[in-house]
Amino acid sequence: MERFPVTLIRRQAAAVLRAWGMPEPTAVRTAAIMVDADLRGIDSHGISMLPGYASKLAAGGLRIDAASEVVHDDGRAVAVMDARAGLGHVVAEQAMDLASDRARAFGVGMAVVRNSHHFGAAGYYARRAAEQGLIGIVTTSAATMTQAPTGGVERRLGTNPLAFAAPSATGAPFVLDMSTTVVAVNKVKTYALAGARLPADWVADDTGQPVHDSAEALNLLRHSASGGLVPLGGPTTLTAGHKGYGLAMMVQILSCGLSGAGLPGGRSPDDVGHMTLAIDPTAFGTAVDTPGYVADLADLMRAATPLDPSTAVMVAGEPEERARGERLRAGIGLPATLLGQLREICDAHGAPYLLGEDA
Repeated sequence: MERFPVTLIRRQAAAVLRAWGMPEPTAVRTAAIMVDADLRGIDSHGISMLPGYASKLAAGGLRIDAASEVVHDDGRAVAVMDARAGLGHVVAEQAMDLASDRARAFGVGMAVVRNSHHFGAAGYYARRAAEQGLIGIVTTSAATMTQAPTGGVERRLGTNPLAFAAPSATGAPFVLDMSTTVVAVNKVKTYALAGARLPADWVADDTGQPVHDSAEALNLLRHSASGGLVPLGGPTTLTAGHKGYGLAMMVQILSCGLSGAGLPGGRSPDDVGHMTLAIDPTAFGTAVDTPGYVADLADLMRAATPLDPSTAVMVAGEPEERARGERLRAGIGLPATLLGQLREICDAHGAPYLLGEDA
């Protein structure tokens, strides 16, 4: 696997987006948000998303030059934005910034988005609030139905991720970023790109049997209406799969039931919904020290005796921070299959290919 500097991968992503017709400032911001995922070890949600976006663009459901706008704002703590069928990265960032502004004014602020597409890793937007001293909560629906309701066969919900971030008095924020399925579709895609076998029971066929071949699993997720990703908790109520299913429903309601986005699946444009919520801890009085509490709580967790003496106990967000430090030094690795796909996209759309020896 060849490694590249983060700055070069950002330039490559921006070059493709620019060639597709995305305005310059939006292309630069979108590329930065995408590659932040690669930098933090979330390879499933970074530059590897470009082939999928290319397919959306070719199908006509993605407006690459869309300009989002606020469509409801009466000056209170909430607002509604419309992404106008564009990619979700910049509009979600704008929504979190709007929610953060309202939180500073009212103690709590929320902005929701409708008519959007994929926005990358949810943790980015929650972390953006935490880096300003706020608590951030983010949810998003998904364009593709990938999980069946517990007890059902046909898929009815997406991965429906959620993220929570809180500032810490010491070090990086606490950042929980999770799907409501055992893993995200794009995690399966990452294994398929690398030609690796799935390490656990992540995907089940229409009889409930696990699928471990990553290419077969990805094909099932993309082309079948039955089976799919296993809900968080497992395939049945005995393994607590109903809890992941319930969380996915909650995320769908927050993301779409408040924004006016659509029901899951089968739409063009995708009409994905996002929810961004910011909370100002200082609104709860001077006796409350939320960042100090977060730091003390994290220290309490780290002090636990590890099951494996060679591995320290960590809290959410730490693996990504460690990956960021390592990849800033050593570069970001991209598999040969992905590099081939990126070259094809560049050739097809007249974008410079910056990741080759002749670049």
